[in-house]
Amino acid sequence: MLEKVLIANRGEIALRILRACKELGIKTVAVHSSADKDLMHVRLADESVCIGPASAAQSYLHVPAIISATEVTDAVAIHPGYGFLSENADFAEQVERSGFTFIGPRAETIRLMGDKVSAIEAMKKAGVPTVPGSDGPLDGNSERTLSIAREIGYPVIIKAAAGGGGRGMRVVHEESALLKAIYVTQSEAKAAFGNDTVYLEKFLQNPRHVEIQVIGDGQGNAIYLGDRDCSMQRRHQKVVEEAPAPGIPDDVRKEVMETCVKACEMMKYRGAGTLEFLYEDERFYFIEMNTRVQVEHPVTEMVTGIDIVKEQLLIASGQPLSVKQEDINIKGHSFECRINAEDPNTFMPSPGKIDLFHAPGGNGIRVDSHIYSGYTVPPFYDSLIAKLISFGSSREEALLRMQNALDEILIDGIKTNIALHKDILRDKNFQRGGVNIHYLEKMLGEK
Repeated sequence: MLEKVLIANRGEIALRILRACKELGIKTVAVHSSADKDLMHVRLADESVCIGPASAAQSYLHVPAIISATEVTDAVAIHPGYGFLSENADFAEQVERSGFTFIGPRAETIRLMGDKVSAIEAMKKAGVPTVPGSDGPLDGNSERTLSIAREIGYPVIIKAAAGGGGRGMRVVHEESALLKAIYVTQSEAKAAFGNDTVYLEKFLQNPRHVEIQVIGDGQGNAIYLGDRDCSMQRRHQKVVEEAPAPGIPDDVRKEVMETCVKACEMMKYRGAGTLEFLYEDERFYFIEMNTRVQVEHPVTEMVTGIDIVKEQLLIASGQPLSVKQEDINIKGHSFECRINAEDPNTFMPSPGKIDLFHAPGGNGIRVDSHIYSGYTVPPFYDSLIAKLISFGSSREEALLRMQNALDEILIDGIKTNIALHKDILRDKNFQRGGVNIHYLEKMLGEK
C-alpha cells in the first residue's frame, strides 16, 4: 500500500481523495494556494504545504512547486483529482521520472487519449463505434475536405484535436461556410491549445450525452461499471447527471460497454477512465475519453457499491482489480446535482462568505462538499461548491429524494444555482427521462 499521498487539487475532490486515503490507512499531504489555507481537506490532512499565491498558474498548475512539495514531505505518490493537471501527460511523465507514483494512467495513454484524432483511431481498432468523420486531421487540400463533408452530409462539426470543455468546436450548416470556419477554428485552437490540428465529424442534431465508466489495472485487465446520462448541460458544462442512463435497450448498452473494456485491455489502461459518447436513435458514437476520475463518479458508486477513488489508490499500489466483471451488479438509480456559487439567472460567479451551511440528510442522500459555515468561497477557481447525490431503488424514488434534499439544503451568504436544480427536477420531460443535450438551454431560453 502507498504510504503517503500528495493531493494535487482543491475543493470537494481533494476532500473526497483524503477520505479514501484515510479509509486505506494512507497518510496525506495537502498542497494549497495562499487563498485556500482554510479548505477543509487542508485542515484534515496529516501535512500541508502552501505552493504559491491564489493564481492557479502559480500554484495548482505550477509543476515544480508540486514536485518539490512531494519531495520535502516524503510522499510517494500524487493524486491529481480532476481538472488542473489531471490530464497533463507531461506532468504525469515528470512525476514518474522524479521517482513518484502518478495515480492515473501512464503518460503515453493520457497523450494518446488527449488528442481526439488519435483517440478515435485507437477506439476504431477496438471496435468502439465512432461518429462518421474525416478519419484523421484535415490537411490543406480544400477539395478533399469539401468532398469529405459532402459524403458525411451537412451539418458537420469542426473540432480541435486538443480541444475540450466545449472549446474548439464549430458547427457548419452549408458548404459555402466550411473552409472559412476551418481556418477560424484552426486559429482559435492554435491560440488556446498550442495545436491547430482539427478534424471533421457529422453533427448529430439531438443526441444524448452518455458515458461509460471503466477501470483497468494496467496489466491488461479492465471492467465496466455501467453508464451515466449527462445530457443536462449548459454551454457544454454538465449540470445534472444520473446512473444508469434511462431508456437504453440492455443489449445496446451491453455491447458498447464490452467494446469499451476491449479498448482498455488493448491499451493496458491503468486506473479510472470514462469513455464519452453521443447517443441517438439507439446508436452510440464515441467522442472522447477522460483519463481521470470524473466529477460525476458518485452516481456510479451509488448504483454499484464500488469506491472508484479507492480502486485508483489500490491499482497505483500495484494491486489487481478488487472485483471482477461478474461481481458488478447495477442496483437502483442515482442522481447528482452540481451546486455552484453562481447567480441562478445570470450564471455569474458569486464568491464570498458562507454565513450558514446546512447539509440535507435522510435515506439515500450523500453530500460531497468542502464548504462549512464561515467558509469564504474564493473568486479564483471553479464555482463548484457541492455535489448533492441521491439514491433510490427506482428512478422515481431517487428523483423524489433529490427534490427533498434540494428543499432541505441551506447555503446563506452567497448566491447558488439551487433554484435552477429545483426547476430542472420539476420539469415533466426531465422526469420522464431521456432528454437531449440541447434541452436545458432550450428550457432556460423559454424561461
